[in-house]
Amino acid sequence: MIEQAYVQAGDVTTPAVATLRARISQAIDATVAATALDRLKVWLQMPTDSTFFNGVLDKLCGERAKDLGERLSPGAGGLYEPGDLSAAVEIAPKWAGISTILHGDRAVTVNGPTGHVAGARSTFHNKQGTGFHVILLLATGQEPGGRRFFLGLDPDVSATPESRNAWIPVALGGAGTVAKVSAFTDAKCNQVIKDMVLGNSPDGFGPLVRKYYVDTTAAFPAIKRA
Repeated sequence: MIEQAYVQAGDVTTPAVATLRARISQAIDATVAATALDRLKVWLQMPTDSTFFNGVLDKLCGERAKDLGERLSPGAGGLYEPGDLSAAVEIAPKWAGISTILHGDRAVTVNGPTGHVAGARSTFHNKQGTGFHVILLLATGQEPGGRRFFLGLDPDVSATPESRNAWIPVALGGAGTVAKVSAFTDAKCNQVIKDMVLGNSPDGFGPLVRKYYVDTTAAFPAIKRA
């Protein structure tokens, strides 16, 4: 699994954190959907219940990542969808190219085995090690000590302990099912999304945006189909 962590003070990203936060916030505010649930589903891959995470409303991670990537790619050329990252041929140049694209205000979809790209607590993990997940890269970054990372958005609410803990009180008041969102206003939906994606700190992000320490010299494992 790709090692993941959260942005800390001193981390520097390109584009800058403030630029990314503004871009994401504007895209959230511009989201139009028929219902409250549809609005949330644009940005979040949600569980069917608030506390047990026994299932998900949909498995449309690829479609969601593509849509969000288009919304978050103001740079010329728009969203970039790279070729197979499990192909070892010229893998380092491929990642160098991805870095250049990210620096041009474009998002990049990353498709890989669930066990490699998903969060540690994702409900998509299974004993067979099959399946895939898609996340969205938004920037490159470097820690004060020099360690480099990619900054990614993973809409999967179940992905980490932090994302699970944030979801329960923020979205559903601690109990019940997503059916409760039917009464949400657009403003309430936007706040839920921003709490999960942007968080409360101007210097960081919510639990769905994380650092990914990608080994840019090694190909991804191949996706195993069920």
